[in-house]
Amino acid sequence: MKLNERSLAFYATCDAPVDNAGFLYKKGGRHAAYHRRWFVLRGNMLFYFEDPASREPVGVIILEGCTVELVEATEEFAFAVRFAGARARTYVLAAENQAAMEGWVKALSRASFDYLRLVVRELEQQLAAMQAGGCPALPRRPRTLLPKENGCAVWSTEPSAAPMGTSPDARPGPKPPPLPPRRRASAPNGPLDTASFSQLHEWYGQEVRALRSQWLRSQAQPSRGVPNLSGRNQGQP
Repeated sequence: MKLNERSLAFYATCDAPVDNAGFLYKKGGRHAAYHRRWFVLRGNMLFYFEDPASREPVGVIILEGCTVELVEATEEFAFAVRFAGARARTYVLAAENQAAMEGWVKALSRASFDYLRLVVRELEQQLAAMQAGGCPALPRRPRTLLPKENGCAVWSTEPSAAPMGTSPDARPGPKPPPLPPRRRASAPNGPLDTASFSQLHEWYGQEVRALRSQWLRSQAQPSRGVPNLSGRNQGQP
């Protein structure tokens, strides 16, 4: 299988998220010495670099038709990536600790398309078994449309119930500002479709200011039946 070196180098160093990355000790093919390399797993390709700042990988391992297993080696926390075939090469790698070794073995075992094919096949079998058993589909919640006022959706048109733990005789808080009346088809000085933006801005602004002043006056008036306690303790230290 021929691979484009430039495309591989770009894919190995692109900004896309990686499946796993970290330092591993790689045993040389001809020599027994281990070399510390920076490994990056993307899909079914395992790249290794001289260091994390390198822009081009030293090599790549295509993780198809391989098995990942623990091995006994001079380095601790060692594992091997084996390929089928008489002339196939075996890559012996070693992690820096137990947790890193377990993470790499798990990630490499799930990187091939053969593993994904088995997962998809198992999910298809489970789905077929559920459909054969008459498992009903989950009901979908009906989508309710919110009521509209002046062309805009409002959350509720009815007064909300009192919260749990509160007395129904409790005095309600301040009322919200009143809703503006429905817009007429024409403005005082002419139809809306021929008015300029500045005229529309002035007409709407006048109405909003009037409604706000009305609401502020209603809040300034004292509530009936509520005694004024502001002077209850006057004259007392």
